[in-house]
Amino acid sequence: MNHAPADPEKSTSNATAGWVERGFPLPPRFVFMLAVKGIRLAAACAGIKRQDRDDVAVAEIADDSTCAAVFTQNRFCAAPVTVAREHLEEHGAPRYILINSGNANAGTGSAGIDDARRCCSALAQLGGVSQSAVVPMSTGVIGEPLPVERIVKVLPNAIAGLDADGWPAAARAIMTTDTVPKAASTRFEVDGNAITVTGIAKGAGMIRPNMATMLALIATDAAVESAVLRRCLNEVVAATFNCITVDGDTSTNDACMLVATGRSAVPPVTSDQQSAYKALREAIMNVALRLAQAIVKDGEGATRFITITVEGGRTVQESRCVADAIAHSPLVKTAFFAGDPNWGRILAAIGNAALPDLDIDKVSVFLDDVCVVRNGARDAQYSESQGVDVMRRPEIGLHVMLGRGDEGVRIWTCDLSYDYVRINAEYRT
Repeated sequence: MNHAPADPEKSTSNATAGWVERGFPLPPRFVFMLAVKGIRLAAACAGIKRQDRDDVAVAEIADDSTCAAVFTQNRFCAAPVTVAREHLEEHGAPRYILINSGNANAGTGSAGIDDARRCCSALAQLGGVSQSAVVPMSTGVIGEPLPVERIVKVLPNAIAGLDADGWPAAARAIMTTDTVPKAASTRFEVDGNAITVTGIAKGAGMIRPNMATMLALIATDAAVESAVLRRCLNEVVAATFNCITVDGDTSTNDACMLVATGRSAVPPVTSDQQSAYKALREAIMNVALRLAQAIVKDGEGATRFITITVEGGRTVQESRCVADAIAHSPLVKTAFFAGDPNWGRILAAIGNAALPDLDIDKVSVFLDDVCVVRNGARDAQYSESQGVDVMRRPEIGLHVMLGRGDEGVRIWTCDLSYDYVRINAEYRT
């Protein structure tokens, strides 16, 4: 088998200004998106929270597609999550996905369930499918009734505007406090035939690993058995969306869907085709990782993108425990915002992970390539100026070596700034 990623031209837009202003390099293919055969999308403005931008997105999915989905682990899950689970159980792969921003339809009780179903029913009638063939997703303010009439009113225009190249419009329509749309595409070949993977996501705040806090739709034109697609999504989410955190809070509305339309010329990917599966998983992983990291870089008020690597743990679980303790520490996060190499806060966070029998004399800490702590104490060669130089960078690597085993993890987070407080204080105003 022969596979290689495509290299479409880079493309930017005014929507990326907030990203660039904060010093983050613009990723390749950030806005440029490849159409996926069997998927059409459209966006419309229902005026749910704002009158100056689209806030409803519709995705039409080809018949006979396969689908896998994962949802929030928050017990107070939103009405659209409940309805989506029911519809996927009943119908399998959806024919339509309906996403709205500006209103989470969470904390709305049985009325919220009815409202989600009413929106699905309206779109189903327009599309000539059963209600269970429509999967709803919502994001926005919790506790407010879903404005069903406004959403239903714009669905005919959305259906009329469905386009294979509608990915960028949909990516913008699902934004809430996001400052940039999150989008990624890649293409590879199997025996000379192309397979495309494209995805969009939203998320900037209320982000914590546990299905993350986000909405995401990833699609491929490969043909994939349902069980294989579920396996792929679980593996991808574990290594990407579940490895990011902005503020340590898990949303009520998390949802990630992976759709395979089967419209490429490549034979179906089955459990027996390991080489084809690995190539497909690598491509989906590539798209999901770029989306996940884009969410962190666009974290509410974020000015630093931080990669935390923990190695030398006895188990992956305890390594992750240390990584999370660091990533969720307000003191560590505010030190990064200040550009202050206050490595004592990092040591305190490691200690707060409460690993049994941790030998602190074996712990070492690096900021990028600068050794700050060696064998549990300040490195003899370390100087404050070295730490300051690293902490001023928009992208920083924090590497912790526990010295007690061979397991490790890598997660991504950001700093905690004044703007994070302001954005969340003003969220409903």
